[in-house]
Amino acid sequence: VEMGAKLLCLFLASALIAYYIYTPIPEDVEEPWKVMLITASFRAMGHLAEVADRLGMMHYMDALMLLTAAEYVAPTSDENITVTDTEFSNVAVRLYLPRRASDGLRRAVIYFHGGGWCVGDAGMKSYDHLTRWTSNMLNAVVVSVNYRLAPKYHFPVQFEDVYSVTKFFLQSSVLSQYGVDPDRICVAGDSAGGNLAAAVAQQLLKDSEVKTKLKVQALVYPALQTLDMNLPSYQENEYKPILPKLLMVKFWSEYFTSDSSLREAMASNRHVPVESSHLFQFVNWSNLLPEELKKDCVYTSPTYGSSELAQKYPGFLDTRAAPLLASDAQLRGLPLTYILTCEHDVLRDDGVMYAERLRAVGVSVTHDHAKDAFHGAMMFVSSPAELAVGHRLLKRYIEWLNDNL
Repeated sequence: VEMGAKLLCLFLASALIAYYIYTPIPEDVEEPWKVMLITASFRAMGHLAEVADRLGMMHYMDALMLLTAAEYVAPTSDENITVTDTEFSNVAVRLYLPRRASDGLRRAVIYFHGGGWCVGDAGMKSYDHLTRWTSNMLNAVVVSVNYRLAPKYHFPVQFEDVYSVTKFFLQSSVLSQYGVDPDRICVAGDSAGGNLAAAVAQQLLKDSEVKTKLKVQALVYPALQTLDMNLPSYQENEYKPILPKLLMVKFWSEYFTSDSSLREAMASNRHVPVESSHLFQFVNWSNLLPEELKKDCVYTSPTYGSSELAQKYPGFLDTRAAPLLASDAQLRGLPLTYILTCEHDVLRDDGVMYAERLRAVGVSVTHDHAKDAFHGAMMFVSSPAELAVGHRLLKRYIEWLNDNL
């Protein structure tokens, strides 16, 4: 009997592993087995988080944070860079200061990590690698911001944290303390961090207290709009690696509230009240996407939701949370912009539409579209989950910064 039980357990375990590992991977993605294993581990983590949440053991996002904690590395200086954890304007930051001599003043990058406003940390191995490499390759001061996260803190806390760090750093006394050239500063971020970078760049245009202007904004597969969760990229990539549609909906809704009614309304794309219908012009993909990205999708008019949700959680209609909702007048004057989008990513069309809208008002934009990549690919550059595509995207991003900052 014991032998039979062991065999049954083995069979069930094998079936479960096979179910997890087999994920349909887009044909043009290289190293499909690696991508499959990465996707499987993310799915397993998501399922465990779901179970922990349902059993009342811990919040879904807190369970995902365990992954962040496992990836954490202490601030470690090396022969090229001095790395310290400190605070700017009472917000935790990880600071990277080059040790190499510099001919004149240095460039600077203020970086916001991704993680759906709920997870992630400047001290995660992947982010530490990215920001250290940026500092080293550009001989630049890098400020990587540890803004507070949901579910403990909701919008606008995350935005306010990154904005106050940026504003603090842009003071002439602080710039001179770190030997930074006020004409060569960039805000950058990936995913939710790209969202925060775009929002910060917009807000700085309105802020008369800030005299220093950004030279560049670099947005890596950014999340930019909350209105339409049914864009062609959401339809096509609903179950694609790393960021399936329902997880993105979870992140978006959790940014504003832990009340599940917003998540449910967003999942069925019925969360925007009719009185906000004028905002849909800014995310109308039938006008803003090139033909090849529309595929076989047909644009349908929005289905409106209750006004009650928008009154309770006005954040999802706020340009500080959804920079794509800014009017053309608010986009004029934005700095030189780099936008990276990935073909196999629910957020692809957000970035494509933003590039289109910025160009239309005269902002200089480099839109880098990676046809063989998926959301989060740039994070997989440190072993064991090292991906060639991640290295390639990171290299392109750094090269662009080097040429333009």
